[in-house]
Amino acid sequence: MRITGFGVVAKDGNRLDYVASGCIKTADGELPQRLKTILDSIGEVIATYRPDQAAIEKVFVNVNPQSTLLLGQARGAAICALVAQNLPVAEYTALQVKQAVVGNGHAKKEQVQDMVRRLLKLEGVPQADAADALACAICHAHGGQGLGNLATAGYRVKNGRLV
Repeated sequence: MRITGFGVVAKDGNRLDYVASGCIKTADGELPQRLKTILDSIGEVIATYRPDQAAIEKVFVNVNPQSTLLLGQARGAAICALVAQNLPVAEYTALQVKQAVVGNGHAKKEQVQDMVRRLLKLEGVPQADAADALACAICHAHGGQGLGNLATAGYRVKNGRLV
């Protein structure tokens, strides 16, 4: 079983409101069918919640090239579902998302989950994949800068220093 998270937020001025989140689960099986599940499921999310923008995490290269390739293909299916509905798609690295939400680009998953819960005033902690998707949405809603960089707008943070 492979999991792809999704998250939907609404922005009203500087306030973000939770709309929905969840996980798209693909059964073990042939890759084309798993990609179709992602494509169809994201299409259903779009039809249900009618977002006007989308954000997605960029693929990172990890030690296993096969895993990186499969992740890239799943990401491609997600992007196709979004652009097929004429949604603009922004892309952020995991480092950018964590920096925007937690203020630390190397934050642990639990920290991201907790900050997503706090920022969106959720009753409980969202599942890790859904929290990652919500964090990406929060990052995008804050112009890709988020809470970690609001005070340093116009500057970059490199190795913990303003540049």
